Amino acid sequence: MNTTEALKRFEETVQVYLQEMYGFSMEELEYRQAEDEWSIGQMYQHLIQSALVMHLRNIEQCLNPNGEAGASTAGKTKEGTAIFEQGSFPPIRIQIPPSPQYTPEQPATKEQLIQGLDTVIQRMRQIEPMLGEASPIHTVSHPSFGGLNAEEWFLLIEMHYRHHLRQLHRLKQSQEQQRA
Repeated sequence: MNTTEALKRFEETVQVYLQEMYGFSMEELEYRQAEDEWSIGQMYQHLIQSALVMHLRNIEQCLNPNGEAGASTAGKTKEGTAIFEQGSFPPIRIQIPPSPQYTPEQPATKEQLIQGLDTVIQRMRQIEPMLGEASPIHTVSHPSFGGLNAEEWFLLIEMHYRHHLRQLHRLKQSQEQQRA
């Protein structure tokens, strides 16, 4: 998939998240099934923050590698190669133990989530035209996937948002079963 197609698919996926969010009350967005589970709102926060703080920042480092900490020419790991060949994360649940530095905060309002998703879309639209000029050899290392170049980081955002749709549906089903 090229970056133009990925941007279009990303925007479609964000529309799914927005439509789903409009159906939830704040109480439902904050509901956690268990202590080691995220709420739906925390999952939204994770998507927004990971794109803004990690993925898009790493794209910028790849685009401007001069002296940036983290910029390198390292290649992908076996796992990284596999997800890019498949064009998606494997359909498995990835669970990281709760921690203050990784567990997202609960959202304050729906508007906060809407603005966050809108900011990610705007940044994606701004950066996509620059990707054609990016050198594929300038990479920034991902903790599991190894060195990713600017285009790969961009594609990863779309894959990441699509991957979390499974979690959204699982959490939504859990709430529906709780009410039944």
